[in-house]
Amino acid sequence: MNKNINQCLCCHPLPSRRHFLKSFLPGVVAFTVLQSATPAQAEVHQTKALVLSCIDFRFLTAERYFLKSKNLTDEYDWTALAGASLAVTGFPHKADAEAFWDQLDISYRLHHIHKVIIIDHQDCGAYAMMIDANLSKDPERELQVHTDYLNQAYSSIRSRYPDIEIELYFATLNQAEFQQVLPTI
Repeated sequence: MNKNINQCLCCHPLPSRRHFLKSFLPGVVAFTVLQSATPAQAEVHQTKALVLSCIDFRFLTAERYFLKSKNLTDEYDWTALAGASLAVTGFPHKADAEAFWDQLDISYRLHHIHKVIIIDHQDCGAYAMMIDANLSKDPERELQVHTDYLNQAYSSIRSRYPDIEIELYFATLNQAEFQQVLPTI
């Protein structure tokens, strides 16, 4: 036990210069090293696009081949939300739209994307749950409903990111054909 713990410095001499340097020097060295070190920085990665698709597993392989045919292999960020364009509009859950906007903002700022690709598909369960359970039984109406929501998503993205190119697609179930939907807005 140290007898000097409760004694004041006026009654006992100050620690020796050697003791002071031995206790102070490691801190000075550590501070100097830390001051000269450069902070870690993430490497800058760029990609061409953010792809938004539905969560439906039946389209994953076809979507990858489609994106490869557009020369986007390994050059896109991918976000999947049930209903794709439906989710962007926040119908019926605002949290889906918030998740999309967060991902788009991160992709835009971090990976410097210049394009958003939205892929809706035929026989979508989210559209059946939220819009009409029989929607896929009427292919013309189904395409029109998807086109309407794709256009709403297009308009929302365009208003927030006017410099980003936006492509809209509707995939068929049987042949995994990707039909481009041209914006009407």
